[in-house]
Amino acid sequence: MAKALAGMPASSGIVDGQVHLLRWEVPDVRHRIIPDEVIPAEVKRFHEALEQARARLHQVRARAEKHAGPEEAAIFDVQLSILEDGELLRQVEELIHQNLGAEKAFDLVLFEWRQQFAGHARPMLRERVGDLIDVHIRVLTILLGLPDHDPVDLPKGSNKILVTHDLTPSLTVQLDREAIIGIATDAGTRTSHVAILARSLGLPAVVGLREATEILNGNEHVILDGTSGVLVINPTPGQIKTYRERRAIQAIEDKELEALAAAESVTLDGHWVTLRANVDLPEEAQFAAHSGAEGVGLMRTEFLVVGRATMPDEEEQYRAYKHVVEAFGGRPVVIRTFDVGGDKLPMGGYPTDPNPFLGWRAIRMCLDEPEMFKTQLRALLRAAMHGDVRIMFPLIITLDEVKQAKHLLNEAAKELDVRGVPYRHDIMLGVMVETPAAALSVHTLVDDVSFFSIGTNDLVQYTLAVDRGSANLAARFTPLHPAVLTLIKRIVDVGVAHRLEVAVCGEMASQPLMAFALIGLGVRSLSVAGRAVPSVKRIVRGVSVAVAAEAANAALESRTAREAEGELKRRLMAAFGDAPFLREGLPDYAEGNIFEGSGGPKTSSARE
Repeated sequence: MAKALAGMPASSGIVDGQVHLLRWEVPDVRHRIIPDEVIPAEVKRFHEALEQARARLHQVRARAEKHAGPEEAAIFDVQLSILEDGELLRQVEELIHQNLGAEKAFDLVLFEWRQQFAGHARPMLRERVGDLIDVHIRVLTILLGLPDHDPVDLPKGSNKILVTHDLTPSLTVQLDREAIIGIATDAGTRTSHVAILARSLGLPAVVGLREATEILNGNEHVILDGTSGVLVINPTPGQIKTYRERRAIQAIEDKELEALAAAESVTLDGHWVTLRANVDLPEEAQFAAHSGAEGVGLMRTEFLVVGRATMPDEEEQYRAYKHVVEAFGGRPVVIRTFDVGGDKLPMGGYPTDPNPFLGWRAIRMCLDEPEMFKTQLRALLRAAMHGDVRIMFPLIITLDEVKQAKHLLNEAAKELDVRGVPYRHDIMLGVMVETPAAALSVHTLVDDVSFFSIGTNDLVQYTLAVDRGSANLAARFTPLHPAVLTLIKRIVDVGVAHRLEVAVCGEMASQPLMAFALIGLGVRSLSVAGRAVPSVKRIVRGVSVAVAAEAANAALESRTAREAEGELKRRLMAAFGDAPFLREGLPDYAEGNIFEGSGGPKTSSARE
């Protein structure tokens, strides 16, 4: 009997293969009392486990450095230092000498350390809890003789589908695209970290499955449909045939899309829509540059800091930015300054707020940490010598924040002057508009910036008061809500009136129906994942601005997101017909979706 688990489509594509189940969680440990004569052997066994864990971490680090680079691999250095901490060893040995088994002694000490670190006054120690959990899991796995599930060991060409609860930084940097062909997670939504990562890597992904790690045992044959958001367990021959036929059709479509790379991004009635790429990692730049993208509309810089114990220096940042800038040969590269906090994982020893999306994040952190911020600004100014770099500040709410950021940029430039280091003086500055407050007061910013970029992921979240990372609320995360569309329209109108470019760089821009809506609202610059550039270009070339504007106006006058979707969908399908590719971009609340009402995903069984 085949069973289908319904989640959320995160990255399109259909693959089938065997499950690589990764249960990255602290195992249960029973209380075991040992006799006095066994104590020396138990202490020895504990030290052997530590040595084995250190060897394993060195192996994992080397593999991560090969696949993700030395900066990303540095995440494991903290964990290696924990394994060599003298106080940790002393406390565990003391419990063993009190006749407690090594695994329970280590379990108790690590649990206590995690509690102490989580409540510590020093932010850097609070942020080490994640590393302690990784060490806790790794050493107990060895002491209990449990299977080692690290994805690092998968051989190339093994065609495994990674199934796990969620992807942490330490797991992410181990991913080998030549071994992993798809990702399925219990947690996450379309705009969560794992979904954005999967799209950047070009890996089909389904998120928000909730119970996949509980249902699966590992090594089952599954079909992962990242287009419709389904994971089929033990598919029947008929299902395998159907999905492979769909995959073949999709491959033909992909070939057709490749031909669009060199085509102009012009609507049927002659309006140019600039299409740029979102870049999450420097190694994506070459692919994005050949996708037909006219530059980078959003280079996320968080890859440099997330999961690390220390911040990158100026030289490391300069090299990373320069790599991307040179890949685009003079075309615009919009680089966003650090947007940490919110759904970003702990980085650089800085604290995590109880309510992180409303807390100390993005430009707030940068302005409060001027030396950290100026280090990045100096690197950006230097990288601009190699192309058309544009700096973008995230989560701007007030004009005061823009002026403070510009003041620090001027200070960074003066510091380069003192050192005699060349940099670009005429760099363009822009801001991310991501909150209702910014949208409503965007007119106050027009004299101090050169462009606006609408971050729809956060704009939807803040406007609708819906946590974009919550699988429970995914059906309520509705980008086509008339309130969201009204705010976007206001931002565009203000930008156009003052001759400023207005771009959209959130995930909304990469979905056909929503790209159609954005064009109708007046947006003439879209930035999407490199792999989505051809499909969005297909939308641009297949519609007229006149029809898109008519559809957008009808959506603006709608009472609900569902009504707005219907107005847009009817007109888009009139242009393209009931094309299969349109269904890939329908919102989570669209007709025929796996959700009903506001409930969560469902599990179903099917017989051939």
